[in-house]
This record gives sequence, structure tokens and C-alpha cells, in this order.
Amino acid sequence: MKIAREGYPFAIAGGLLAGTCWTTLIMGVAGADGLPVMALTTLAWTASALAIFVLWFFRDPEPALPDDGTLVVSPGQGKIIRIEDVEETTFIDGPAKKISIFLSVFDVHVQRSPVTGTVEQKVYRPGAYAVAWADKASEDNEMASLGIVTDYGKLLVRQIAGLVARRIITDPAEGDQVQRGRRFGLIRFGSRVDLFLPMHWEILCSVGDRVTVGASAIARQKAASD
Repeated sequence: MKIAREGYPFAIAGGLLAGTCWTTLIMGVAGADGLPVMALTTLAWTASALAIFVLWFFRDPEPALPDDGTLVVSPGQGKIIRIEDVEETTFIDGPAKKISIFLSVFDVHVQRSPVTGTVEQKVYRPGAYAVAWADKASEDNEMASLGIVTDYGKLLVRQIAGLVARRIITDPAEGDQVQRGRRFGLIRFGSRVDLFLPMHWEILCSVGDRVTVGASAIARQKAASD
């Protein structure tokens, strides 16, 4: 199983702590009265479980990309919690379809580009860490946005930190080419991804759907005249 590189420091720290505890127990260095042994055993199991969980949390499976190049794939993995018409003033500069995807701590947290195109805008904004499914999260929480230009129009994908998340990673720079289904970033430990699409694109998903990052088709690109 492929692991996102950002997970290795956490996994190594947990593994070293677990290894130290187990080595101490095996060598009989812990106290003889039983209490230190019990505490150390609990710590060893906890550290081992934490190291395994971190490796699982930072898993980065290769997506099964749809053959149709006009399909917009999900930039995040989780549950679609909102689809609505909004005014997007930061990049699209007009009406847009907004799709919000909530990522629990049990979901894959690598983000992948929903389309092939050119990054025309990259913005990072520090903020709060409210629960990611709340309406105010899109306004108040830490976030990073990529504005991408395609042959069919502009779209904006936004990474939003959640209650536990404390760092957003966004790889591309302005001017970079991104490929549909390729990784563009990661949010650590609970988050949300918002996608803003042109109004004339066809929406293929519904609220409540579970989507797979880089694989699930959530919309179709169309020319404005179609």
C-alpha cells in the first residue's frame, strides 16, 4: 500500500516509541512491582496502534481514472454534504455550482486534481478550526484554494481544515499544469473539500453520495454553447 510522504514522520515517531517500550519490557528493565510494567505495556500497545493508524490514515491508493476526459473526478474522498448555487467572487467571478465533500478521519486524505488544466491562482488563508461540515467552515477555517483553467472554463477547488486538522499541503504553484486524477495536496486529520464549477457543467452526483478521490465522476465539463 502506498503511503503519502507526509505520514512518515508521524509513523516513525510512533514506531520508535513503541519499539523503545517493547525493548524495555523484553529486557526486563521495568520495575518489579508491576505498576511500571503495566503502564509501559499499555504505552507500548498504544504507540503500536498509533503507528499503524497513522500509516493507514496517510494511505494513498492509486485511483481508477474514468476513460472519458470530460468527466470531473472527485478531488476528495468522503461524503457529499452540500450542492448549491453560489456567487464565487475570488476566481470564477460569477455564479457557480458548489459541491462540498466532508472527509472524516477514516477517509483517504490525499487530494487529487478534478480536471486537467493550468493553475492560474493559488491562495492560502490561515483561520479557525471549526468542525468541517459546518456552514461557517467555508468562511472561517484555514483553507487553501487552486483556481484551474480548462478548455471548458474555470473551476476552483478549495481545501478546508477541520476540527482536528492543523496543516494543509498544496503542491502546485501558479502556472503549473495539473493532470486529472494526479495528487495536488493533502489535509491532515479531518477536513473538507469544496469544488466550484461553471453553471453550465452537468452535475452527476447528489447530496449523500460517497465518493472516491480521483475516481468518482461528479460532473461533466461542457462548452458554454452546448
